[in-house]
Amino acid sequence: KIIKVICIILYYKIQKQLKIRFFVIYIQVHLNKLECRGKQQSCLSPGLQNVGAIHFFCNYEESRGNYLVDVDGNRMLDVYTQISSIPIGYNHPALMKVMTNPNNVSAFVNRPALGILPPENFPDKLIESLLSIAPSGMTRVQTMACGSCSNENAFKTMFIWYRNKERGYANPSEQEVGTCMINQSPGCPDLSILSFMGAFHGRTLGCLATTHSKVIHKLDIPSFDWPIAPFPKLQYPLEEFVRENAQEEARCLEEVEDLIVKWRQKGKPVAGIVIEPIQAEGGDNHASPDFFIKLRNIARKHGCAFHVDEVQTGGGTTGKFWAHEHWGLDDPADVVSFSKKLLTGGYYHRDELQPDKPYRIFNTWMGDPSKNLFLSEVLNVIRRENLLEEVTRSGKALLQGLYALQTQYPHILSRARGQGTFCAIDACNDATRDSIMIKARNKGLFMGSCGEKTIRFRPTLVFKEYHVHQLLNILNDVLAEHK
Repeated sequence: KIIKVICIILYYKIQKQLKIRFFVIYIQVHLNKLECRGKQQSCLSPGLQNVGAIHFFCNYEESRGNYLVDVDGNRMLDVYTQISSIPIGYNHPALMKVMTNPNNVSAFVNRPALGILPPENFPDKLIESLLSIAPSGMTRVQTMACGSCSNENAFKTMFIWYRNKERGYANPSEQEVGTCMINQSPGCPDLSILSFMGAFHGRTLGCLATTHSKVIHKLDIPSFDWPIAPFPKLQYPLEEFVRENAQEEARCLEEVEDLIVKWRQKGKPVAGIVIEPIQAEGGDNHASPDFFIKLRNIARKHGCAFHVDEVQTGGGTTGKFWAHEHWGLDDPADVVSFSKKLLTGGYYHRDELQPDKPYRIFNTWMGDPSKNLFLSEVLNVIRRENLLEEVTRSGKALLQGLYALQTQYPHILSRARGQGTFCAIDACNDATRDSIMIKARNKGLFMGSCGEKTIRFRPTLVFKEYHVHQLLNILNDVLAEHK
């Protein structure tokens, strides 16, 4: 009881001085822990499944553009944007207009099972939205609901393609049909997907086997025995370590080939390689275009599908609509998955990866037609306002500003890097990183984190140069006060 009284007093003092209501959650969580000590059952705050990850509650009605407002009216420049998923800012007028258009009401009220009963205009809407921005070489698109289920079904597509090749596109044998129902080979073949250390491809079971960014994602979850290759650890500044970085990338590519051969010898051949253009959750890890071009060639050489996961990098944030466009591939990818800034999930693929039978790639909703309405309008805004050019300009200003800050505070910051506004910088350790982020939030700047000690920047496509200067000024104030 004494602890409760003290916490309540502290709450009202802090609420009055800082107006930050997330402190309430902190108190509730810790009071629950005190009350639950010695009990076996899980103790959660009433009405919430898990409050451990919540930062603060938001007032989305009052949020506008690049600014997020919390429940107490505090207005923050948001450069985390719902984990990089807001394309053109909060409450954009063009999207509000989509909501008020009476012709769109049915798409919001009726959510169909797209795989069996799509609306009459669905093909036209796909052509207008997703197919109008299809990556090079991609002729087909499959919609899904989120990034994880997009990658999960992309993996299945690659497995189906690989097995169809192996059997010469003949019908499966009776043995295959029979054994698949009891989770046995050959009906359930021992195939694998090669991924990279530091990768994040999702939290569902198949995706989790290819995710290697944080322990909390994987702990206690059974996984597949699939190969994991090293991702290049580049040294910065890049221009000072050209030879060393080239050697590091060559080492990683050699390991990829060794793993493909090793897993084939183990009887678990690699059906596909999955990689992010920039490892986001794993710490904003970059590699050169040459690395990705050579990796694509390795996939082709060994008969593996090449899957580029653009869930976080797709949608224009790197200055091109698809980050892998920066590589200059002559031989495009086989599969490109997307979500986040495209407001719906899914993946593009080549014709030859089209599943051979219905229901092989299937679920109840398989996406949401109403999201295509929003995406079409987002694309109109991007084209009308030349937002990819805006991203390039703002990204250059942001990266130059980060270079200047790490020069001014070399004991705190290092390894500034980025493409477009998809930027990051490392703190000297995780505690310092977390302290900088909290202090910046109290000054009106909301940033994200990733990796072990990285601050990541994920602004909207309407993030302009004056927003960059606001960000840098706040960050500079925080760093100047840092002890």
